[in-house]
Amino acid sequence: MEGNNFNKGKGPGGLRSLAAKAGRLRLYAIAAAALLALVSAAYLVRSCKDDSLTVHVDDKIDITPTQVMEMKEIGEWEFLAIEDEEMVDTVRKRLFKSDELIRIYKGTLRLGIDLAEAKDDWVKLSGDTLHVTLPRVKLLDEDFIDEAKTQAFFESGTWSDKARDDLYHRAKAKMKARCLTKENMASAEDNAMKQFFQMFKAMGFENIEVRFER
Repeated sequence: MEGNNFNKGKGPGGLRSLAAKAGRLRLYAIAAAALLALVSAAYLVRSCKDDSLTVHVDDKIDITPTQVMEMKEIGEWEFLAIEDEEMVDTVRKRLFKSDELIRIYKGTLRLGIDLAEAKDDWVKLSGDTLHVTLPRVKLLDEDFIDEAKTQAFFESGTWSDKARDDLYHRAKAKMKARCLTKENMASAEDNAMKQFFQMFKAMGFENIEVRFER
């Protein structure tokens, strides 16, 4: 069964998605505060000569250590959610018949970054260019299978908890193999770069270079 790749904030990771949205709002608040500070930095100097008005604007933009720390404290930020379902089965052969257990597992794998893992100098201003180095994109939560949606497709005979646990881990491995592809990781990275670029753009920076730790 093919997994569907699309961003979605609902499902088993709903609380995580809400936290990610709250983090975005917090970042935009930081950007708004930076813009307000820039506007406040502009000052007017009136000149009596020729009754003219001279406007001087300090257009130097900087990012404070406090702002950087607030960004890191946001923690995990989701950039791609992939829904998938897998059918897993096991057969136990007996003398006159075989027992079979087939279950369908559903889950949502969420890809993103954890800003808490960013290095101390992940945001640096060099000349007129802001250099942003993000931690690598990863699977944010290992417990991505929604056990409430697990279905017993077919079951014959009596099965132990160990047998069911084995199916669970096999389904988990299959989901990872199907969803944690280079293409999906690259898509999550692209989303992250775009969002961080736009965030710092809103803060007034013109030249922004966003990359990932390698």
